[in-house]
This record gives sequence, C-alpha cells and structure tokens, in this order.
Amino acid sequence: MNNLIMSVTKTVTLSEAAGGLFDFNATLPLEALQFILLTVLLTFIFYKPIGQLLEERETFISGNLTQASEKLLKADELCQQYEQQLKEAKTGAQEIIVQAEREAKEIVAQEINQARADAASLIDQTNKELEAEKKIALQQLESQIDELSDLIKEKVLGKITL
Repeated sequence: MNNLIMSVTKTVTLSEAAGGLFDFNATLPLEALQFILLTVLLTFIFYKPIGQLLEERETFISGNLTQASEKLLKADELCQQYEQQLKEAKTGAQEIIVQAEREAKEIVAQEINQARADAASLIDQTNKELEAEKKIALQQLESQIDELSDLIKEKVLGKITL
C-alpha cells in the first residue's frame, strides 16, 4: 500500500506544474484519509475512555450532591427538632420558675401572717398582763389609800378626842 501511495504521489508531483495556494492533487485524499483514521483511532483510544471517565465522575458527583442534599435536609429537620425541644425546655423552665416564685410568695405570705398572728397574740398577752398588773396596782393602791385614810382618820379623830 505504501508503494501505491508513493507511486501516486510521484505521478501527481510530476504532472503538477507550478503550485497555487490550493492545489487539488493526490495528497488531498490521502490527508483526508489520514485525518479520518486519526479521528477514528483517537475516538476509540482516547475520547471513549475519557468520555466514560467523565460520565462516571458526573455520576459520582451527582450521587454525592444527592447524598449531601439529603443530609442537609435531615440536618435541617434535626435543627428544627432541637429548636422545638429547646423552646419547650425554656417554656418548662419558665413555668418551674413561675411556680417556684408563687410558692415562695405563698410561704412568705404565710410566714408574715404567722408573724402578725404571733405579734397580735403577744400584744394581747402583754395587754392582759398589763391589765392584770394594773388591777393589782389599783388594788394595792386602794388598799394603801384605805390604810392611809384609816390612818388619817385615826390621827384626826385622835386629835379631836384629846
């Protein structure tokens, strides 16, 4: 085949006169054939394996993107659940605080009422003791007045009888 190509090339070269910019001779079909062979060889040797590799990579990337989006959705759901739980925990803690404050106020109110009751009973008891002492003091005073009046009577009557 090489000999054939060489002989065709020689005959075309000999028959060729001064060449122009575009000479259509036997080299043009050979170059076209070489180009087609090169294209076919590159397609089977280079382009198909690279195409398969790119396709596998695209599949891998799309699979990873799908997994990432699924994980992102799951993370968003977990985040919402955690925020809901946090909100419920805050609400529960607030309720506990309100309940504790209410109980503390009730205890303080009870202690204040108890202190007032104790103070009132102490005041009543002190008033009763003072009343009792007052009565005793008045009785003693009356008895002293009676004694003094008796004494004055005796002295006044004793002076008169003399």
